Amino acid sequence: METLRADDVVIGAGFAGLSAAVRLADAGRRVIVVEEAPRLGGRATAFVDRESGERVDNGQHVLFGCYRETYAFLERLGTTHLAPLQPNLSVAMADGSGRHGKLRCPPWRPPWHLMAGVLTWRALPLADRLSAIRLAPLLRQVRRDGPAAVAARVAASDTVSSWLPSHGQSRRLCEWLWHPLAVAALNQDPAAAAAAPFVRVLGELFGPRREDAAIGLASVPLDELYAEPARRFLEARGGAVLTRSAARVRLGSAGKVSHVEAGSALIETTSVVAAMPWHAFGRIWERDVPPALADTASRAAAMESSPIVTVNLWFDGAVMREPFVGLVGGPMHWVFDKSTIFGAAAGHLSIVSSGAAAIARLENAELTSLAHRQLTDAMPEARARQLLRSVVVREHRATFSLSPGAPARPATRTAVGGLFLAGDWTDTGLPATIEGAVLSGHRAARAILDVKA
Repeated sequence: METLRADDVVIGAGFAGLSAAVRLADAGRRVIVVEEAPRLGGRATAFVDRESGERVDNGQHVLFGCYRETYAFLERLGTTHLAPLQPNLSVAMADGSGRHGKLRCPPWRPPWHLMAGVLTWRALPLADRLSAIRLAPLLRQVRRDGPAAVAARVAASDTVSSWLPSHGQSRRLCEWLWHPLAVAALNQDPAAAAAAPFVRVLGELFGPRREDAAIGLASVPLDELYAEPARRFLEARGGAVLTRSAARVRLGSAGKVSHVEAGSALIETTSVVAAMPWHAFGRIWERDVPPALADTASRAAAMESSPIVTVNLWFDGAVMREPFVGLVGGPMHWVFDKSTIFGAAAGHLSIVSSGAAAIARLENAELTSLAHRQLTDAMPEARARQLLRSVVVREHRATFSLSPGAPARPATRTAVGGLFLAGDWTDTGLPATIEGAVLSGHRAARAILDVKA
């Protein structure tokens, strides 16, 4: 077995692991990243479609202007230009009757940009639009106290569906705005998802800067946005990335991290960032989970998962006039025109169902028919196009569940010397988003650097 030496080993090459690794390497440390999959990116990666030859994301991910940690990470990699933000929040929506409406927020001070956008949004009757004003006091609290503090005041038993009406939000405004936002951010049915993380999201999106709510879409496949640039960053600084390598952590006689076994290599190290998903935490140990981490492992094993289904459809020409559209009132929630976003040949759409437990186990043909039918109902012009091909991607464990009463999420530091946790499932206060993952990676790197200082 080959023996290697690293200042730090990072287990997992998704947003959490790679952001931690880049931050550590930037501080002059030699980092080895270990990933058991053949490609980098974890749950945010891409693959080559065998028929079209296109590189296809394994799921559509959206960035926001409030993703400060994420954009700081991309800036260090030199790739921020590959995920440009809108000047101001602008979202097109459509329902099954073909009714369209575009929410456009003017360049005003928050939260008045949101209020003005909703009040002039003609997709809804005026009475429904006016109900948005009832959230203004909450958003002012966010400006005064911060999103985390405001979210902490929400009752643990509240779901998104119960919290919104209690704050005066009309049924139609929930259907056209708040529920699509909640499903996208929390990846769970609003009737099941806890309200506190949703309030945190609202606070981050509509906080002190109007650009916080602006949407950014990667103009390249996800692994080209961050994963491969991160690999190059690490290797240029003496680090390494090992793929197809299952990691196993060894503890020394003092109960502290001493080695990581990675495929045919044995890496000597004194610190490990465990940045794998919650469901893999129990698998990274040479033997059993250390007794000091039994509670963490038990809570991780008890976390339930929420799936995402993405149906990629290829048509014989352009279908959409917008880069993305929210779909109201059906099992599919968003459609993205990958041709517009990537600048590829016209006709490739990516249709996403978040919190897709009700449909994730349907056959591919059924999912394709479901997505195609909802698309043509919302966009009748699609009926004039011929459907050429479909590819269905299921992520059964796309995110952890945010239902009330879910297990407590672990902190960055652990009871085992030299072991630090990262991942969107750790206690960031955010839902399972890219920003939560990157924040956790940066926290883990900072904790290591603080110990070594």
